[in-house]
Amino acid sequence: MMFPHGYQQAAVNAKKCGSMLNGNIFVGWEHFHRPFIFLHLNMNLLHCIAFPSLLLTAPLSVTAQTAVNEYVPGITPEGITYFLPETHVRFVLTATRHLHTPGEYAQYAERYMGIADVPTEAYEEWTLDSVEMLPYGIPASSKAYTIALNPKSSAPLVSLTPEGILLAVNEEVEQPDELPEAGCVPLPSPDIRENNYLSADILRASTRSKKAELIAQEIYDIRENRSLLAKGQADFNPSDGNQLKTMLLTLSESEQALTSFFTGKATAERHTFVVDFCPKESTEPTLFFRFSKYLGLVDNDDLAGEPYYIAVTDESRLPETVDDGKNGKKKEKPDLRYCVPGRARITLSSTTQKITEAVIAVAQMGRIEHLGGELFNKKFSTHVLLNPVTGNIERISMDEDKE
Repeated sequence: MMFPHGYQQAAVNAKKCGSMLNGNIFVGWEHFHRPFIFLHLNMNLLHCIAFPSLLLTAPLSVTAQTAVNEYVPGITPEGITYFLPETHVRFVLTATRHLHTPGEYAQYAERYMGIADVPTEAYEEWTLDSVEMLPYGIPASSKAYTIALNPKSSAPLVSLTPEGILLAVNEEVEQPDELPEAGCVPLPSPDIRENNYLSADILRASTRSKKAELIAQEIYDIRENRSLLAKGQADFNPSDGNQLKTMLLTLSESEQALTSFFTGKATAERHTFVVDFCPKESTEPTLFFRFSKYLGLVDNDDLAGEPYYIAVTDESRLPETVDDGKNGKKKEKPDLRYCVPGRARITLSSTTQKITEAVIAVAQMGRIEHLGGELFNKKFSTHVLLNPVTGNIERISMDEDKE
């Protein structure tokens, strides 16, 4: 087992006079120069056990409160440091990139097939399919607090995210879901091998124009045969419906492959883009990102992209704090902090229409409140579950210790 720096010798001494519990934590009493603390990380659940430096022969007091202080590096006493979250929003843009490859005989499409305006050069085209808003939390650097290690308190049993956001007290919880990331996935497309459908006469043709003419004639023959089959006038009629279906499918595949010599082939890719946003106050519509029909997501200063705007409306309905005239004399209570979030309406729109809109809870548009430290003494086992996005309390329960 690995111990925090500076406690290795304490662990050795404890092992000599104590016993192993659950294969994780040494428990024992011995005279030390100062208290020592073991921290054990299990499934992001931080178990903290403090041992006094003197042999204890009497029960511990049950009236002590949990001390929670603002975190000051180098000054804050030993304990468990946690953060309350700052609410951000991840916009997940799903777009499709269409890639067009021109046909080998595209310049003959109108002459032999009657198809006008066939592209003769490769190009790509983008479509913005959907936009999704996903709120998430990051540690707010200005909202860092330390729970002082106290053997008379049950609060040091806490669950944190890997970034240090407080998830729960005296309760084991699952970690928040992972956020979507940018990526690209090819979409299924027909595997057309058009050269496999060329007849011997087409392959022997000496000029491109002649080859294009023969390919077009082959396409017209396929269409005629398909029509005769559907009417029951073909030289060879299928024996049942399944055989007819197979024959028609084969003719359609042949026609599609040969037609691609004139019209070209298209493939597609599904792209995911992510754009993050931090709402702090009400704002008028401001440029958020640009999306181009031919380039996809582009920089905000690239005028080739259509602009998309974001607006924030503060819809918080929190009651005003009451000044009793003693605020200047009050001392900050050293107890557990949580957030009462505000609410914001976030609207994303283009120049012509509203794309999406949602009202979400926002931590930084609310305020910090205190949860009494006396709830975490040895007389009570208080369970608190917090929201990792907003820092507000989602559930709180209390079990009285009957011992």
